[in-house]
Amino acid sequence: MSLLIILALTTLLCPAAAVLGRRAGRDAGWPLAAGLLVLAGALVAVWNGRGDADAVSQQIPWMPTLGVTLHLRLDGLGLFFGLIVLVIGAVVIGYSARYLAKGSHSAFYTLMTFFAAAMLGLVLADDVVLLFVMWEFTTLCSFLLIARSGPHAKDPAIRTFLVTMAGGLCLLAAVVAMWVATGTTRLSDILVDDVWSTSPGFAAFVAVLIALAAFTKSAQFPFHAWLPDAMVAITPVSAYLHAAAMVKAGIYLMLRFSTALSEVPVWNVLLISVGLFTALMGAVFALQRNDLKELLAYSTVSQLGFLTATIGIGTSYAVVGAVVHVAAHALFKSALFMSLGVVDHQAGSRDIRKLSGLARTMPVTAVVMTLAAVSMAGVVPLFGFVSKEAMFKAMAESPAPTAAVWLVGAVAVLAASFTFAYSARMIITIFPGRPAQDPPKEASAAFLAPVALVSVAGLVLGLAGVLAEPLLGAAAAAVAGPDAEPHLGLWHGLAPELYMSVAVFTLGTILVLARRSVDRLLDRELSPITGVGTVEALRGGSVALGAWIGGLTRADAPYRHLVPPVVVLVALTVVGVFTVDVPPLHGDVTRPLDWVLLGVVLVGVLLALGVRSRIALVTIIGVVGFAVALWFYELGAADVALTQLLVEILTVVVIVLLLNRLPSTFHRTGKRRSTTAAVVAVLAGTSAAVATWALTGRRGLSDAGQYFLAEAKTETGGSNVVNTILVDFRALDTLGELTVLGVAGIAIVVALESRGLLPKLHSPITEPPGSPISDAGDNTMVLRVTERLLGPVIVVLSLFFLLRGHYQPGGGFIAALIGAAGISLVYLSAQDDRVSRLGVPYVKLIGAGVAVAVVVGLLGLAEGSFLRALHFDVFGVAITTALFFDVGVYLAVVGVILAAVSRLGVEEKEPPPLRRVGSTAVDGPAPRPTPTTDEPHHPSTAPMDLSSIRVLDRSSGRPSGASAEHPDRPRGDDS
Repeated sequence: MSLLIILALTTLLCPAAAVLGRRAGRDAGWPLAAGLLVLAGALVAVWNGRGDADAVSQQIPWMPTLGVTLHLRLDGLGLFFGLIVLVIGAVVIGYSARYLAKGSHSAFYTLMTFFAAAMLGLVLADDVVLLFVMWEFTTLCSFLLIARSGPHAKDPAIRTFLVTMAGGLCLLAAVVAMWVATGTTRLSDILVDDVWSTSPGFAAFVAVLIALAAFTKSAQFPFHAWLPDAMVAITPVSAYLHAAAMVKAGIYLMLRFSTALSEVPVWNVLLISVGLFTALMGAVFALQRNDLKELLAYSTVSQLGFLTATIGIGTSYAVVGAVVHVAAHALFKSALFMSLGVVDHQAGSRDIRKLSGLARTMPVTAVVMTLAAVSMAGVVPLFGFVSKEAMFKAMAESPAPTAAVWLVGAVAVLAASFTFAYSARMIITIFPGRPAQDPPKEASAAFLAPVALVSVAGLVLGLAGVLAEPLLGAAAAAVAGPDAEPHLGLWHGLAPELYMSVAVFTLGTILVLARRSVDRLLDRELSPITGVGTVEALRGGSVALGAWIGGLTRADAPYRHLVPPVVVLVALTVVGVFTVDVPPLHGDVTRPLDWVLLGVVLVGVLLALGVRSRIALVTIIGVVGFAVALWFYELGAADVALTQLLVEILTVVVIVLLLNRLPSTFHRTGKRRSTTAAVVAVLAGTSAAVATWALTGRRGLSDAGQYFLAEAKTETGGSNVVNTILVDFRALDTLGELTVLGVAGIAIVVALESRGLLPKLHSPITEPPGSPISDAGDNTMVLRVTERLLGPVIVVLSLFFLLRGHYQPGGGFIAALIGAAGISLVYLSAQDDRVSRLGVPYVKLIGAGVAVAVVVGLLGLAEGSFLRALHFDVFGVAITTALFFDVGVYLAVVGVILAAVSRLGVEEKEPPPLRRVGSTAVDGPAPRPTPTTDEPHHPSTAPMDLSSIRVLDRSSGRPSGASAEHPDRPRGDDS
């Protein structure tokens, strides 16, 4: 099985999860977990014991014109992190099958599997553009999974998104810098490029950007606040994303780039200093917390700090130590979060002060949670001890100056001692002692099995670390070369790491024995500045700054928006024309007909300046538009002429719909305003004229134009060069413009739904009975007859231009304009608003058009790239998928025009009359009178919905039967 197939199958689990989550409810976790395990086995089979030199690599074109490929590469590091993503993901999703309440969980399982696919794509990506895209997908998944976790999750989700998105921008800047400097987007080539050694300034710049991106994702100071804040998410999300997988994306990024940056001083100093400070800070905050989930969150921050500092050392064994601890941390931290979920599920609380004696009533939970906590504390014989000693050894053997080595070692020992203390505090507080009066019951075997699996794995690997050496050795070798060989054992002799471990056990034991004094010491606000407060202050400041900047141009007056671009146009004209030599004209390119059409346009513009009647102005503008369309046709641009002609027709239709809501004449403006408008208009017109004079008729056909004319028939099969450019050569541009057009159409609907239309200013025409125009039916008879005769013709003409667009003037846009003109005729010929209601779902048409264009683009991947047209024969007729792309354009354009016509021509309901409250006029119905003392007050005569009443659990302050994490959701059960 290939890497592409594995990634595709992982992605296909998302729609499968949507269906299974709806049909099977929470039990969908079992088949999804099995699917991830099968894919993990397939990944191992693809690797099949290869060395780093034999890494598996596959690619397909993605954006060939930019040199970007969908390039996947499986080396030891990719295999290691890929297995963490798939195996831990399978365990957590299987655990969710009993953690969640009964019912549909389609969205949860879909997002979890999509995150697994994004993380797998991230660790397999061998193209920096693909790496960035997958990085951002993980950020999006985290945001959505947090945001759907209850009514209080919105702000934490936004804060998490903002912090991690800022890191994504740093990564994007690094990607662009590396792309420009090396000339390639292939990651494996970038990492071995000479630019890292020949350009130290560039290396330092990229090192800082990569470090910042990793710090935001892996919750390093000062970006650490988002991780504890994200603990509003349910336990499976915390166990998978925020403990085992997503936070490891930053660690993966640092390990991957260590190949190039390990000898860059700013990289070493930044990672070691920030990592050690974060490790110590997180451990202190964890020791301070009483909520078990908050404790584990800060514990995760601390452990990620250890990993960051170890990577920053830059030696081969530092890479080994980091890789080993990544594995140990994934095991014990996922086990701890899932164990916490079991405790909260069964006991109904996460407060360490309210839990005791659980070892008697929940013995299996006590054993598996204790194993995981002991591993986190770094105690023999758990795997956490092995990984901690590996990191200590890397720190002790650092090539840094002796004083720096001692300082690093001392801070690491202190942070590890606090880790020992909070791990022990957690276990000796909640499990020994007498249980509560209403003791919880042990969870079911199906609920505990996933927790026990990863917890016991930490014990097995601690006793038999040799089992993990091939995988961990391959991961380390992919970064640091073949010298990075792990030797996983419990005894390495009387070495510095042993002395550091003894110091940790001693100091940690002292902290545990003196825990009451330590608790009193830490029971205070350690800093007046909090991470969440800082993020909120920055967020609020950014919003306020944006509002201020937007306020500079926020106005309904059109001139406020026209003046700035006109000034820019004038400046560009002056700089672009009068500061360079203008090439000579190529012959006499002006013909007599050009002067005639120019005269028509000029006369029309001059007339438009003098009229005050709105309908007269619309008529004149229409004539000018027709003259411009004729001019385009005379110049040989038939497609542009058709488009211009149809746009003019539809513009007049839309304006006519608004005329009865506007005064019949324009109001008079002051002299100052008129003078300003005249100056701006003259400057704009002069600049456009000068630019046209300087930029046209002075050079031959461009290289791009020659290529399109020469290759259009060969490359696309079409002979209409304009259409082939739109739907073949530059289809991506067209898709972008189509999306913008669709958004504009939806904006029209939203704006008119929220703000409404101005009331009509003109009364309907009232004529004596018998007048030819007094009856709406008689008044629209000519239009209705015309519509019946021309309607079918317009439909056929629209389809004709759609089908022939690849070969003759036409295409999806022109065909859509013709069809929309026909629909407008139907609308205008209706006798009244009831008959004129088109009943067409224009918003769905817009969405369908964009969706069709995207799906057609995806079909192009079969030929190697997105939006590449496919060609085939149907009964001897040549067909291209570009035609179906044009169908998407057709649907979206028709939808937008229908939205404008339907919403602008709708008959507004009369607003409710104003009522007076004191001296203020307000709208809306008057409130019900307040009952007097003589009249009993009955709040409602409707029957009461007893199903919404819940008994309040006085001990927890939440409705009984509700989850501690989600007060508004019922708790899952073990059946």
